[in-house]
Amino acid sequence: MELSMIVLAGLALLCPLFFVWKLLNQWRDPGGCYIIGYECHKPAEDRKLDTEQCGDIIKRNKNLTLEDYRFLLRMFVRAGIGEETYGPRNIIAGREDSPTLTDAISEMEEFFFETLDKLFAKTGVSPSEINILVLNVSMLAPTPSLAARIINHYKMREDIKVFNISGMGCSASVVSLSAIQNIFISHKDSLAIMVTAESMAPNWYTGKDRSMILTNCLFRSGGCSILLTNKPSLKGRALFKLKHLVTTNLGAIDEAYQCAMQTEDEHGRKGFNLNKSLPSVAARGMIENLKVMAPKVLPIREQVRYIVSRYVKKWRKGKGVHVEGEESKGGVNFKTGVDHFCLHAGGRAVIDGVGESLRLSEFDLEPTRMALYRFGNTSASSLWYVLSYMEAKKRLKKGDRVMMISFGAGFMCNSCLWEVVRDLEDENVWKDCLERYPPKTLVNPFMEKFSWINDENLNETMLEAFRMM
Repeated sequence: MELSMIVLAGLALLCPLFFVWKLLNQWRDPGGCYIIGYECHKPAEDRKLDTEQCGDIIKRNKNLTLEDYRFLLRMFVRAGIGEETYGPRNIIAGREDSPTLTDAISEMEEFFFETLDKLFAKTGVSPSEINILVLNVSMLAPTPSLAARIINHYKMREDIKVFNISGMGCSASVVSLSAIQNIFISHKDSLAIMVTAESMAPNWYTGKDRSMILTNCLFRSGGCSILLTNKPSLKGRALFKLKHLVTTNLGAIDEAYQCAMQTEDEHGRKGFNLNKSLPSVAARGMIENLKVMAPKVLPIREQVRYIVSRYVKKWRKGKGVHVEGEESKGGVNFKTGVDHFCLHAGGRAVIDGVGESLRLSEFDLEPTRMALYRFGNTSASSLWYVLSYMEAKKRLKKGDRVMMISFGAGFMCNSCLWEVVRDLEDENVWKDCLERYPPKTLVNPFMEKFSWINDENLNETMLEAFRMM
């Protein structure tokens, strides 16, 4: 009997200890993933797409009707981009109808070597020290791979672990991070390079399908190279530490799979189709993703408050009691566990939608809006332009927590949480223009230049004159 009591007492003691161990295990450092440095691409000045240049490109498309021109103007007005974004050289030269493989490779290599040269110089790390290379470019997969071109150019080591990711769109940065995080678990004391961009040169749509021509209004050239490590000896030099990462893939649902897809129009012109179900799919993806992320990032008090508020709301609904304003107060407050929000700069509507869902202020959304206005939607690399804006504005202090949220084809919603390891104020891609941001008012240059095209009295003769300007 005494032995049984001792066993029971031991179990009673071990059970809470086991619970505590499980809890700590859930919050443990998943592989120790740190950012040592990152460099966003700033293309050459002759690649800027100002209003005049955009107008010329639009006028070259002889497939458009007057209504199509008006539609494009409205999309430019709503897009939230300025006139300092960048495009591929073949588009600026007027060869969007006949892009070559050389155009595509040149666009990528110009970005690769500009950012990687700066990254290696700034961090003092040699290309021969890199153990892992993960590259994501969704719409270009040549042979040899783009990753192989980087390895050849920098003469990297023979045993480098290399991964070339394609087809994941704007969400690919966090997917690449997930791959590196998992590799770090089994490969200690390693250095990894992550390269993230999109190929615009061969993917400019030249038709008139409105669900496909939207991408011409939003997507611009850009990219980022990031140096990561799990070396204990380099933690003191780190900028950020990866705390949590969650990927959500809705690809099994037909509507989600088809809402953002590279395809051809009825005339065989290749483009990227964004259909009307995209907003609802993105909302569903974000909800599913944040269900998993929320318990990892929110303090216990906020989780308890949310659970209690849900049950109180259900009870009141059952009793037929309605409290004015209750709906707006019922959601999770992510700002209780996150200091900065680094959102995908997919377009003004995307930013507005995510901001409203997470109850973010204009101060919270400013970095994303400015990245969109200055650089456009640079696909998977847009998160890093947003992050570099925060750093340039000296918002990132030691201990701050930064949450990244991205969306992409598949359909995917991915998020991750970074902890700032030290106060950050390094110069970056914003250094030459930071003083102008945020402007007092976000003037839309496209409306100022081409507002007359909205005149309902325009006829086909005037339209032809517009084409000939």
